[in-house]
Amino acid sequence: MVLNLPNTLTATRILLIPFMVASIYLPGGWGKIVPTAIFGIAALTDWADGYVARNWQMSSAFGRFFDPVADKLLVISALMLLVAEQRAPVVLVLLITAREITITALREFMAGVGGTVPVSRLGKWKTGFQMTAILMLLVQDGLWGLPLDWPGLISLYICTILTLWSGYDYLAGAWTQIRERIGG
Repeated sequence: MVLNLPNTLTATRILLIPFMVASIYLPGGWGKIVPTAIFGIAALTDWADGYVARNWQMSSAFGRFFDPVADKLLVISALMLLVAEQRAPVVLVLLITAREITITALREFMAGVGGTVPVSRLGKWKTGFQMTAILMLLVQDGLWGLPLDWPGLISLYICTILTLWSGYDYLAGAWTQIRERIGG
């Protein structure tokens, strides 16, 4: 691993996951505020590592591989917590998780055959709704008593629709490349 700021931020995101998971069991409102804060900080490291890697030309093979892995580990861990705490519908979380794993595998496969699966604008919208939904569902009413569970659920439903739509777009776009590269 090349030790640089983007890779350190990616590794930090992975290291924050157990603390987020453990903190949900803190008593009272702390069990909502602390995991939300940890998730928020981890989500910011996702933005920051990409920004630094692109703008300071600090990308590396480690970062290209582990950044999406760290993202998926963070998001799936948070979604599993939300299901365990009965704050998110299991069906939505399963759909989101299946898409995340499928597209991550597709990206790896495409890299192996010389293709690409570039991030789309739709994928960025999906990520925005996903992060917003998770933050609101983690904190619920733990922030000054604001009821954020319903806006969080609405965001999660929108995220799920965007998740399925963007997943279909990625698969359809990759299919053409797959046929060209490996025949079929």
